Amino acid sequence: MQFEPEKCNIADERMKSFIDSEELWGYINNTHSTPERVREVIARSLQRKRLTLGETAVLINADDPALIEEIKKGASELKEKIYGNRIVLFAPLYIGNHCTNDCKYCGFRVSNKFAQRRTLTGRQIVKEVEALEDNGQKRLILVYGEHPGYGADYIARTVKLVYSVKKGNGEIRRVNINAAPLDIEGFRIVKDSGIGTYQIFQETYHRETYKKYHLGGQKRDFDYRLTALDRAQEAGLDDVGIGALFGLYDWRFELMGLVRHANHFEACYNVGPHTISFPRIQDAAAADIDPRYIVNDSDFVRLIAILRLAVPYTGLILTARENIDVRREVMKFGVSQIDGGTRLEMGSYSESLNEDQDLNREQFRINDSRSLNEIIDELLENGYLPSFCTACYRLGRTGQHFMEFSVPGFIKRYCTPNAILTLAEYLEDYAPESTARKGWKVIEENLWEMGENSRTANEIRRRIQLLKEGKRDLYF
Repeated sequence: MQFEPEKCNIADERMKSFIDSEELWGYINNTHSTPERVREVIARSLQRKRLTLGETAVLINADDPALIEEIKKGASELKEKIYGNRIVLFAPLYIGNHCTNDCKYCGFRVSNKFAQRRTLTGRQIVKEVEALEDNGQKRLILVYGEHPGYGADYIARTVKLVYSVKKGNGEIRRVNINAAPLDIEGFRIVKDSGIGTYQIFQETYHRETYKKYHLGGQKRDFDYRLTALDRAQEAGLDDVGIGALFGLYDWRFELMGLVRHANHFEACYNVGPHTISFPRIQDAAAADIDPRYIVNDSDFVRLIAILRLAVPYTGLILTARENIDVRREVMKFGVSQIDGGTRLEMGSYSESLNEDQDLNREQFRINDSRSLNEIIDELLENGYLPSFCTACYRLGRTGQHFMEFSVPGFIKRYCTPNAILTLAEYLEDYAPESTARKGWKVIEENLWEMGENSRTANEIRRRIQLLKEGKRDLYF
C-alpha cells in the first residue's frame, strides 16, 4: 500500500464524518510489518514527523516481542526529546452529573435509577476550588454531564467563578473543559470565558459499536459528536482534546481512529489536538460491557507507545482510572499529563465523605486514590519533574502557535524552565519537608543539566529567589 498523508476536502470533511471503517481496517489488514519497515517508521517519528495511517499500521502489526520493545524504546526517546522529564499535573472537578444520555458504560447514564444526582451550587464550587488550591493544584478540568442545564452560558459562568477563587497563594491558572458538544456560537461563548482545552471523546470510532453502546440522548448521534471539535475550530477555539474509551471495540481500530482524527485536524485546520486521552473501561454503576475487547496491560502499554510515535507533538493524558503500577509503567513511554489527588464525587474535595467509592455517586471507579503530594513525591523519587505550567495557554502558544513551537521540539525550551518554577512554588507553599528536600534536589539536577553557568539556568535561579521572597506566577 502507498502511505500518503491525509488530505482535507473542506466541503467533504469539515462538517461530516471523516471516519471510514473500511479504510481503517484496510490499513490494519493489508499492512506488513517487517523489522526494516518498523525501524524506518520509528526513525521517521524520531525526526518529529507525524505518522500517516499506513505507518501507524506498520507499528500496530509489529507483533514480535523484540520489535514491540523497539517501539517502546523509540517512544521513550521521542518523549525525552520533546517533553524532557516533566509530567504535568491536574485535577478533575465534577460540576454536575445530571445527564440525558444512556451510555451503557457510564454510571451517569439516564437509565441508572440508583444514581445520586447533584449539581454543585456556586458556593459549593468555591469551596471545592479552595480545597484544591489548599493542596497546591493550579490546573483543573471541569466535567459536566450532558444536560440542558449545562449549556454554554452555564459552563462559561462556572469557568469564570473558578478563576475568581483565590486562597492564600492559591489560584487556578488553567481551566479545561470536558462537556457535551456545542454549536459554533456555544463554543464561542465558552472560549470567551478564558478556557484552556475543550475535550470531547468520541468513545469509539466504530460506528456500529457506537450505536450499540449509546442507547439514547444527543450522544447517540455519531456524526454530531465526531464533528464537534470542527465546530470549535470554526468558533476560533483551536485548543482541543480528543480521546477514545478503550475496551468498547478492537484497540487497533480505535488507535487508528485517534490518528485519523488528529490527521484530520492537521489537514483541515493546520493544527492538531493539544491532547489525546486513552482511558480504559472501568467499573461503573449499571454498566453493561461486552468483555471481548477489554484491553490487557501489555497491549495498553504498547498502544500508548505507538500513539506517542504517531502524534509526536500532542500531550498524552493518563488518568487515575489506572492503578498505580500501570501508571508508573506507561509514563516511560509517552504520557506527559496525569491527574493527582483525584476524587470524582461532587463535593468530595471539600466535604468529609466516606473513603469508599460509591459508584452511584461517581462516573466510574478510580484505581489510584493517592493524594497529590504522594504522587509528586514519587515522581521526584523517580527523577521526573512535576509541572503545573500554564504558560503556553496564557501566552497564546496554542493552536498553530503550539504546533510551531512543539513540532520542532522548541517547546522544551519553555517547558523545563516553567516546570521548575511551578514546582518551586509548590515546594515553598504546600510540600512537607521530606518532599521539599527531594524537590529542590531534582531542581538542582535539572539546572545542572542546562549548564551550570548557562543564561537560562541563571535566570531560573534569579526567579526562584524572587519566589522565595514572596513573588508568584513567574514564567517564561
